[in-house]
Amino acid sequence: MRLSDVEINPSTLKLEIDIMDKEGSFAVVVCDGRAKVAELPLHGEMNIVTHQGKVKRIRWNEGEDFK
Repeated sequence: MRLSDVEINPSTLKLEIDIMDKEGSFAVVVCDGRAKVAELPLHGEMNIVTHQGKVKRIRWNEGEDFK
């Protein structure tokens, strides 16, 4: 799965991510007190779509050069 939840400590409202546990590049998206980690594609784009200041959707557009 490209998108996974990150737990936020309810008492401190802080999140911790073990970057040694993750492979490759990733982005952290936070909205409405929820956090998710999104894997970045090797070749392509990732679009974060918002509506009225809130994250609505994350889209991946992947491809590879034909060489």
